[in-house]
Amino acid sequence: MTVQIALNGRIDSNNAPEIERNILSELANHDGAAVVLDAGNLQYISSAGLRVLLRIKKTHPDLTIKNANSEVYEILDMTGFTEMMKVEKAYRVVSIEGCEEIGRGANGTIYRIDRDNVVKVYKNADALKDIQHEREVAKLALILGIPTAISYDVVKVGSSYGSVFELLNARSFSKILKNEPDKFDWCVQEFVRMLKKIHATRVPRGKLPDMKETALGWAAFLRDYLPENAANKLYALIEAVPYDDHMIHGDYHTKNLELQNDEVLIIDMDTLAVGYPIFELGSIYNSFVGFSEVDHDVILRFQGFDFETGKRFWRRALSAYLGTTNEKKLKAVEDKARIIGYMRLIRRLIRRKGLENEMGRKEIAHWTEELLGLLDSVDSLLFTKNEIEVEATDENLPKVQAFIEQHLEENDCPLKARMQIEVSAEEIFVNIAHYAYSPLSGSATVRVEFSEDPLSVSITFMDHGVPYDPLAHRDPDVLLSAGEREIGGLGIFMTKKIMDDVAYEYRNGQNILTLKKNL
Repeated sequence: MTVQIALNGRIDSNNAPEIERNILSELANHDGAAVVLDAGNLQYISSAGLRVLLRIKKTHPDLTIKNANSEVYEILDMTGFTEMMKVEKAYRVVSIEGCEEIGRGANGTIYRIDRDNVVKVYKNADALKDIQHEREVAKLALILGIPTAISYDVVKVGSSYGSVFELLNARSFSKILKNEPDKFDWCVQEFVRMLKKIHATRVPRGKLPDMKETALGWAAFLRDYLPENAANKLYALIEAVPYDDHMIHGDYHTKNLELQNDEVLIIDMDTLAVGYPIFELGSIYNSFVGFSEVDHDVILRFQGFDFETGKRFWRRALSAYLGTTNEKKLKAVEDKARIIGYMRLIRRLIRRKGLENEMGRKEIAHWTEELLGLLDSVDSLLFTKNEIEVEATDENLPKVQAFIEQHLEENDCPLKARMQIEVSAEEIFVNIAHYAYSPLSGSATVRVEFSEDPLSVSITFMDHGVPYDPLAHRDPDVLLSAGEREIGGLGIFMTKKIMDDVAYEYRNGQNILTLKKNL
């Protein structure tokens, strides 16, 4: 049983004894009952009033104070009452009628309420815990270097709650793609840059949920809806994905990227997790392609641009993220992402009663057919996420150097080692550019890998040019005079001197040269 009592006006030394008597009178014959004190009309409370609350708390431990205005709440918080009893603030009421929708995520929708501010309205009517969670993870992301906005106010919106953020004159990437198609390439570039920044961010263990565990729950749910062998393989594929302490956003798409005063911000942070990036790519695939495969108008309603634009954006972003234009490689990773994406879509729609209507059944049947076909051909959800493929030309040397530098910085490589690796990488790539395919042209792949025991980095260069083992040549005699010295050969000599190991092999029609540096 719950007894609700209204508090009005002021509670101070003059009237505290009388108010206490009135409250105790209302609580008579209600020993042990839960008590809710409605402070909606309480304007002031002094220490005398606090003593009244404390005595009531001792006789009725299940005590809640609700609708406390900001001044009363501040007093209760300052004196520790918010720690010893449940105190609910009175929240400012905000209307979203006529407001522009600028973002939509798994747990809420974001509206612009004025020029400077937006509000995220949560689907869950009892969203205060969700709001607190998002504030905490957004703060963690900001501390770890991810540019985001943090809520500065909690408001009441209809029957639910919302978080208010300052986003001055911000425009979503979806709106930019719709209204400024000439910025398509820029949006892809910035979309991938932010994605890589998120995926390069390591998170202390236990700070964010593990997406692999969440995905295993999705796979377990589908056991009742897939053939046994397919359900078992799906679960096994996810189970084989290793733990990864890098951050993933969980709901990454162009409506959640905002451009504010030339700064790109990522918003809607309540889905932050850690995990292997295939889980993120599956969600991204859904945003641009998967959701709209049956009904192409879905993406138009959600993102504001058409299905063809979504497909093109997905493919260009995937290519930029993986650092390759090789269609075979892109399709291989896309197929892995589609497995995660379809699994999420099927589960989501089944839970939303999709099997009870014709369109829902049509979508579930389509996604299930696609998923079963992929499960027949895909044997791992892992992919190489740390390599870049470029045309082997001098003009692409800066791109290769920037790629290597990014990985070295992310792994806190010492400055001296970074400089030595940069020198060696330049020598090797320039040699490939000049000699591997001459007089024709071809591509080169550069891969960066780190090992823990001992801590080291390996840079591998691969090309399909003429077989050539640079280690087979005799080192130049550096003691000879300038007149006696041969031109050339110093690049590989320096590389062997400053690297801890240099290895060459010719395999499957490829020159493969690996440089290793202990850190």
